[in-house]
Amino acid sequence: MKLNVTINNRQHQVELTRDSSPLVATVDGVPHEITIHDSHAARNAADGQTYLLSLANRIYECRSTGTLEMEIAVGNRVYRAHVSDPRALPADAATADAAGGRARLTASMPGKIVRVMTRRGAQVEAGDSLVVVEAMKMQNEMKAPKSGTVVELHAEAGETVQAGDVLVIVE
Repeated sequence: MKLNVTINNRQHQVELTRDSSPLVATVDGVPHEITIHDSHAARNAADGQTYLLSLANRIYECRSTGTLEMEIAVGNRVYRAHVSDPRALPADAATADAAGGRARLTASMPGKIVRVMTRRGAQVEAGDSLVVVEAMKMQNEMKAPKSGTVVELHAEAGETVQAGDVLVIVE
């Protein structure tokens, strides 16, 4: 899986390979073996879930702070990171599709649906959270691309999805 990660206004290309353990993350062409540990003590913290990453005999604390957002603590310094899928439609393409009457909400990466917060026929506002997909031990809130009515719902908690799968259609 290829991702774009922006840290302190600097974009990095990251490719994740889960074929083996540990996870291999190739960052800007340089491969790194990473082990992800769930930090149970902070699992229910109000600021999101916390994970520990082991890389080259060093431990890094990562906190998910929202949809594809995280903080990475290295010693006393905290870095904010934004993760995006380069295969996702740019915002202007999503707007153009929405202007045509229907807007599709698709999974940006493979994962498991952990929560569905809408139903068919529901009235939603642009930006409303509709579905939460867990991928790579991070929960990603999928938000309504436009205001309107949910005309199709293809998401059910516990289901596995692939990148590009249509989860919700709003008209």
